[in-house]
Amino acid sequence: MPDTQALVNEFVLKLKRRKVEGSQATAKQTAELLRSVISQQRVPPHTNQAGVLIDAIKAVGEQLIAANPVELAVGNVVRRVLHIIREEDLSLATTAIGGLGLSAESDNEDNVEQDDHPGLSAAVVAAASRFTLRAPSLHTLLEGIPDAAAAHHTSSSGGDSEGKSKSADKSLRIRKLKHDVIEAVNQLLQEIDTCHELIAEQAVEHIHQNEVILTLGRSRTVMEFLCAAKEKKRSFRVFVAEGAPRYQGHILAKELVARGLQTTVITDSAVFAMISRVNMVIVGAHAIMANGGVIAPVGLNMVALAAQRHAVPFVVVAGSHKLCPLYPHNPEVLLNDLRSPAELLDFGEFSDCMDFGSGNGAPLLHVVNPAFDYVPPKLVSLFITDTGGHNPSYMYRLIADYYSADDFVVAQKSSAE
Repeated sequence: MPDTQALVNEFVLKLKRRKVEGSQATAKQTAELLRSVISQQRVPPHTNQAGVLIDAIKAVGEQLIAANPVELAVGNVVRRVLHIIREEDLSLATTAIGGLGLSAESDNEDNVEQDDHPGLSAAVVAAASRFTLRAPSLHTLLEGIPDAAAAHHTSSSGGDSEGKSKSADKSLRIRKLKHDVIEAVNQLLQEIDTCHELIAEQAVEHIHQNEVILTLGRSRTVMEFLCAAKEKKRSFRVFVAEGAPRYQGHILAKELVARGLQTTVITDSAVFAMISRVNMVIVGAHAIMANGGVIAPVGLNMVALAAQRHAVPFVVVAGSHKLCPLYPHNPEVLLNDLRSPAELLDFGEFSDCMDFGSGNGAPLLHVVNPAFDYVPPKLVSLFITDTGGHNPSYMYRLIADYYSADDFVVAQKSSAE
C-alpha cells in the first residue's frame, strides 16, 4: 500500500503545476486522496477517534488548499469530508446513548454504570439532542443502526473481563467510525461523478420549444444540460459567445453541432446586441459563494448585466461540490487568477512595446489577463444543482446541510493557536 504522505506530496505537486484541470476532476481526486488518508490513519484506542481523523484531514487539507488556492473545489471537498466525520461520530454517540439505556430507571446498578461512563455527560446528551434536530446521515438512512445491545456492558463480570470488553468495544467503535466515514466519502464520490447527469435531468423543466439560449465559453455541465433538452425533443437555438481569449466557445459550438443542436457563434462584444433575442442565459460556474454570488469565467459579469437590463433569466448550472461556504470578502478566498499574457499578445509583434524605454526601467506595455469574473447574487435568477433548483437566497440552507461552521477555516489546532 503506498505511503499516505507520498500520495499527498504527489497530488500537491499536481495542484501547484496545474496538472489537474476542471473543478469536477479536482474535487474527485481530492476526495479519493482524503479517503486514502482516512483508511490508513492509525487511531490510538484511548483517544478521541473523530478528533484524530479531523486533525489528519485538516493537516492534509491545508497543504492542498495552499497548493492551488484558486481552485475552491479542493477546500469544498475537504470541508465536506470534515462534516462527514463529525456527522458520523455524532451518529455513533447517539447510538451509544441508546445502547446504554438512559431511561427513568434509577436502581443502584444503573447509577454505577452511569458513573463508569463519564463521557456520557450533559455535553454528549446535548449533542445527541442536536442530532435529533438535523437530518440523519446518508449512511444511517441506507443501513439500519446496529443492535444497541453490543454497546451495553453488564456489571456481573470481573474487573479484567469488563476492561477487556470495554477495550474491544472501543476498537470496534473506531473501526465502525472509519468504515462509516469511508462509506459516506464513497457516496460523495458518486455524487461528484453523477452531478452532470442529475443536473441534465432537469433540463426539460427549464428549456421550452423554440427558445433561444445564450451561453459563454465552454462548460461540460451546460453542454449536458442543453443536450438533455434536445434528447427530449425540444427544438431550440443556442447562441455561444466565444469566450476570448481562450475561445472555449468555439469548442462548445462544435460539440453542440455534433449533437444536432442549432448553434450560432457570436463575439463577446456582441452580447448586448443579441441579448434582446434571447429567452434565457444558461452558464456554468467556477464556484458558488455563500452569499449566492458566482465566481465564473471572465466575461460572464457582462452577460449578467445585459440579461438584467433586458429582463432575461440568468441561470447558473453547477454541481454541489462547487458550493463554497465562504464569502467573497473572506481572506481565504482568492477571487481571481492572472493567466499568461501570451494568450492575448504575440510577443514577436509587440516586443518593441515591451522594451524598457522609460528612464526608470519600467516596461511601457502591461498585459492583464484575468481568468474569472465575480457575478453578484442580485444578477442571478436561479441556481440548478444536482439537488434541484434554488434561489440565491437559499444558499445558506445548502451550506448548513453540507458543511460545519467549525470547518469554514481549515487549520490545525496547533497552527490556529
